Amino acid sequence: MKGVVLAGGTGSRLSPLTRVTNKHLLPVYDKPMIYYPLQTLVEAGIQDILIVTGGNNAGDFLRLLRNGKEFGLKQLSFAYQEGEGGIADALRLAEPFAAGEKICVILGDNILEKSIRQAKEKFETQTEGALILLKEVPDPERFGVPVFEGKRMERIEEKPKVPCSPYAVIGVYFYDGTVFDRVRTLRPSGRGEFEITDVNNSYIFEGQLSYDIIDGGWTDAGTFESLWRATKMVREKVLLAEEERLAAARYREKGKSTRAGVGAATNS
Repeated sequence: MKGVVLAGGTGSRLSPLTRVTNKHLLPVYDKPMIYYPLQTLVEAGIQDILIVTGGNNAGDFLRLLRNGKEFGLKQLSFAYQEGEGGIADALRLAEPFAAGEKICVILGDNILEKSIRQAKEKFETQTEGALILLKEVPDPERFGVPVFEGKRMERIEEKPKVPCSPYAVIGVYFYDGTVFDRVRTLRPSGRGEFEITDVNNSYIFEGQLSYDIIDGGWTDAGTFESLWRATKMVREKVLLAEEERLAAARYREKGKSTRAGVGAATNS
């Protein structure tokens, strides 16, 4: 399976920071934002990745990421999106890269606490269709929101004023090779963009979309508040990992001391 990171857009909600750089190059705790979706894909076992970006700072991605060797990638490719046509418009640029294979698409400002490997493995068992990930959030009206009949998803509504469920469709999507045919049928929404929600609804209407509800933390980082939440979540994860590392080191050192003491007592 190949991976696609969508890292275009103007990042206007993070202005004035984004007047001088691409949103996805802004720091989230101790790394550039773009590192996190790349790491999410790599941790799921995906090693062939395309980054779709645009704007005046596209070359900075190449200078930062180079050939992807730092992430253990087999190949890192880039595509340039002209204009601002929306997520689905950016996705269409991945068609030559995908070459008919299944893909995992992740938005460049989405940061997850836990791995998506289980979802990837589940999708690999699907013969066709798509799989999306959901997360219960306090502000679903900011996102695409699934509408359920029991446990069956009937449709997804884009940024509804009155959400029908507490779930957000997060920016991680698994698609089969028909996704690009679906993108070609889209018409611009009222916002003048080609919406990824319309792509997902096309799968729902054909009964070919499944979903998982994720565990662990998740946030986008497209506003100042969500950028702060992302930084806080990453910082807590890093500090916890460091505490666990130090505790393990102390345990090993204690074990060595205990064995040394036993050995000395035996010799005496």
